[in-house]
Amino acid sequence: MSEDSKTTHFGFQTVEEDAKAGMVHGVFSSVASKYDVMNDAMSLGIHRLWKDAMLDWLAPRKGMRLLDVAGGTGDIAFRFLKRAGEGHATVLDMTQSMLDEGRKRAEAEALADQLDWVCGDAMALPFEAGSFDAYTISFGIRNVTRIEDAIAEAYRVLRPGGRFLVLEFSQIPNPGLQWAYDRYSFNIIPPMGKVITGDADSYQYLVESIRRFPEQDRFASMIRDGGFEQVKYRNLSMGIAALHSGWKI
Repeated sequence: MSEDSKTTHFGFQTVEEDAKAGMVHGVFSSVASKYDVMNDAMSLGIHRLWKDAMLDWLAPRKGMRLLDVAGGTGDIAFRFLKRAGEGHATVLDMTQSMLDEGRKRAEAEALADQLDWVCGDAMALPFEAGSFDAYTISFGIRNVTRIEDAIAEAYRVLRPGGRFLVLEFSQIPNPGLQWAYDRYSFNIIPPMGKVITGDADSYQYLVESIRRFPEQDRFASMIRDGGFEQVKYRNLSMGIAALHSGWKI
């Protein structure tokens, strides 16, 4: 690396910023076809309850416009549209193969008039300012090269009064439970990924990226620094995951 190059982390590796997006793209391209199956396996299905909790807090209403970033196979968008009744969801993801898997789901055809699928970058959203009522990102923001830039873009594309919601793996406040969870994560999840997706390395990166992500209070401060107000968070499953919320006032 040159002396003036900017670096970031890719799991526990230090890499050039310009390289990270391609490396993350490779991870999700590799596991796209089995992504939903693997989510169920490694969380024992609990990710579904976490996503329901996210939608409960969002409380979708009729006519609402949602941008779901790193939306992959459309899980959050489908749940949102079913709750809103009448509304519109735009799913944005940097990995086209993830979007392609989402389009294959039965819900995608039934809700086609209310859905857009966009391949794009969370740090440079291809939308006009004030375009959306809500912005969600579920298990994706830790993969962004510059999290502050993604938060700034979320603020830009939300209308005044818009809601920012992040569901992400986090840190367990109890050291003993965190130790036990780390043993599960590092010793079980990559081999499980090998069996289900044929790719252990991608899931090694995923568990490492969780450990590098800011803990709850620090991430809340980053959201406030991005201009959002009334920032709060809720721990889920003792802090294995956390929901963060902020408002563009």
